[in-house]
Amino acid sequence: MSNGSGVSRGDRNRNARLARLRALVPVSNAIIGIDLAEEKQMVVVTDHDSKVLARKTFKCHAWNLGTALDWAAKQAAAKGFAAATVACEPTGHRWRVLGQLADERGMPFVCVQPMLTSWARRSEDLTFDKTDEKDAVLIARLTAQLRCYVPETVDETWGRLRHLGARRAQLIVESGRQVQQIRALLECVWPAVLQSARQPFRSSTWIAALTVVVDRDGGDLARTRRLGPARWESAVRKEIIRRGRKKPCMRIVQALFAALSDPAGVTAHRPGALERVGLVLTDWLDTQHRLADTEARMTAILDRLQLTDLVTSIPGLSAIGAAAILAETGDPHRFASARALVKHAGLAPREKMSGTFIGRTKLTGQGRPGLRLAAWRTVWGAQRANPVYAARFTHLTTREQNKLTVTQAQAVIAAAILRQLHAIITTGRAWDPAIATHGTRTETLPLAA
Repeated sequence: MSNGSGVSRGDRNRNARLARLRALVPVSNAIIGIDLAEEKQMVVVTDHDSKVLARKTFKCHAWNLGTALDWAAKQAAAKGFAAATVACEPTGHRWRVLGQLADERGMPFVCVQPMLTSWARRSEDLTFDKTDEKDAVLIARLTAQLRCYVPETVDETWGRLRHLGARRAQLIVESGRQVQQIRALLECVWPAVLQSARQPFRSSTWIAALTVVVDRDGGDLARTRRLGPARWESAVRKEIIRRGRKKPCMRIVQALFAALSDPAGVTAHRPGALERVGLVLTDWLDTQHRLADTEARMTAILDRLQLTDLVTSIPGLSAIGAAAILAETGDPHRFASARALVKHAGLAPREKMSGTFIGRTKLTGQGRPGLRLAAWRTVWGAQRANPVYAARFTHLTTREQNKLTVTQAQAVIAAAILRQLHAIITTGRAWDPAIATHGTRTETLPLAA
């Protein structure tokens, strides 16, 4: 339905956002711009024309900034302002401390993106100067222009999920680094062992057999080979049972025993490299245990939020995949629309049009890289198990006009997962393939009598 004013949905969403910001930065409030550092805090008090009313440097840690806020509030009151709004850049952890101190004093609190401050610094006087004094004024100026945002209000449950998500991301990187290190060492001194399994690091049999070689026999391949096939199989079986499995894959056991006789590799480095492999393998297995524990804690929080059944109603989306996404987004209710969540991930298309010119559309690539990565990781499982996503992917990559590459189509699927995850959580309704396919609910009307 059209409207006479021509105001679009995007205009309405932007107007609503500006109204929320104006409520926090009213013209009756002075603006306290703070450039945060470890032990030196620059505080300025300005009006809405960014005229500096007061300025002071506080040599203290962030937790002692309460005195600075009290001083700034008195300066604002002395200049005739009803109250003051606190603004800073979200750098490190200090902005959270400042937000809590402002909340304890009933002072509105907003944040300014460091990227905007950098751009404003360049346009200020074309000198590219960067000082704490200038940055504090720029933060206050951008706040007066409402080029700021309201930081996420996190409760204990969502905050815990965010921290666990950050730990999981670190453990995944650490695990990947250890796998690459083991692979590089084996490729140098014993490449045949990597050919004994299609995906060696996903095979419990291969890992157990490698542990026998580097642990029991200290990397001495000749000593392991003297065990013979029967005793070798028995040793691997004992190791895999110790790891909680029932029986090994005999094909991999036999292939790895055959690899013991392969002469390829830098033999001079073999003893030291295999010893190092044993040490890194121990670290990797410990990392896997810590990762499994972290993921169990994240899914338990999902249960506590009563979201597990909702998010897993999307075929192909696991509970831990959804938990990783929500650890980056926080409560989806804070986003005005599903598109806002997609923009937050940097997966929204960036239009490039002027007059009759239409440029190539690309993704913005802005927002949270961690959220973009979490959504990207869910694509492969969802694409295989979800018929709606599979059909969408096939259509995008095979249509005659504007055919997308595989990577582009996967980005579209990742954005769709975020939109639909937002929809089911904010509405409390399970995933519906009809809505996911057509975008609307089709109700069955009763037949007329």
